[in-house]
Amino acid sequence: MSSFPESVEICEVGPRDGLQNEDPIAVEQRVQLIDALSATGLRQIEAVSFVSPTAIPPMAGAEEVMARITRVPGVTYRALVPNERGAERAIAAAADELEVVVSASETHNRRNVRRSVDESIDGAKVLAGMAHDAGLPVDGIVSTAFGCPYEGDVEVAAVAAVAARLLEGGADSVSFGDTTGMATPRRVDALLDELDRIGVPSACVGLHFHNTRGTGLANVLMGLTRGVRRFDASIGGLGGCPYAPGATGNVVTEDLVHMLEDMEIATGIDLDALIECAHLAQHLVGRDLPGQVMRSGPRTRRGEAT
Repeated sequence: MSSFPESVEICEVGPRDGLQNEDPIAVEQRVQLIDALSATGLRQIEAVSFVSPTAIPPMAGAEEVMARITRVPGVTYRALVPNERGAERAIAAAADELEVVVSASETHNRRNVRRSVDESIDGAKVLAGMAHDAGLPVDGIVSTAFGCPYEGDVEVAAVAAVAARLLEGGADSVSFGDTTGMATPRRVDALLDELDRIGVPSACVGLHFHNTRGTGLANVLMGLTRGVRRFDASIGGLGGCPYAPGATGNVVTEDLVHMLEDMEIATGIDLDALIECAHLAQHLVGRDLPGQVMRSGPRTRRGEAT
């Protein structure tokens, strides 16, 4: 499969993007999940969000989570920050990387953070400066990049323009969020074409897909054919968005790793350990999760002949 990258980087987003849409679980359990994920070979974990606990109750106690996790050398523990106060808290809690989010859709951005897109981009510049002053990198996340639950389709030129402004404002990389699972391979291809056209290199691009309409892995495959090497995924398929009606879980981490490893694309992740994490996540949230490999096992699993 010479047309695909030899290796990819997977950022595990379950502890933040996944759990934010669940009933709150205790800090101790969130720490347990992050520590288990840290032992799988993952090198990027989105651990917490420094948002108001009133706005997103499942993310309360972010400082305590960051203080109690067992940090594994080589693992980057990322934090989402919505504003300057959030950035101050994240820096004080020794987050390794900050994430700032701007929606490509004006309506979703106002519902999410009560700001216009222009105001959020201006704010992101300030947050990037704070992060860089602290020696931390910043990932600029463009949400509703493949469609908005309120506005419908979002023009690729508008999505790419937000990404370019985030990079100009100091973001070190950009990721594109399929907030409600509206992406298809055709739309992924079109966005990557537009990014190429305006000079945003694939090396700084990450893709974040939800599996709401069953196209998550197909969208990853399209990204791979275009040279993208950074993908977000969520253990067990945890996820959703409090401000996006109809959003369901992210691309499943263990399902993604299972596919990539069979394609001989290295992830550096222990699939068996990851499956154990998926079962742990399912136990902690107290409901069945949509991951397939956690139930069926890897394709190499053999049963007894009858």
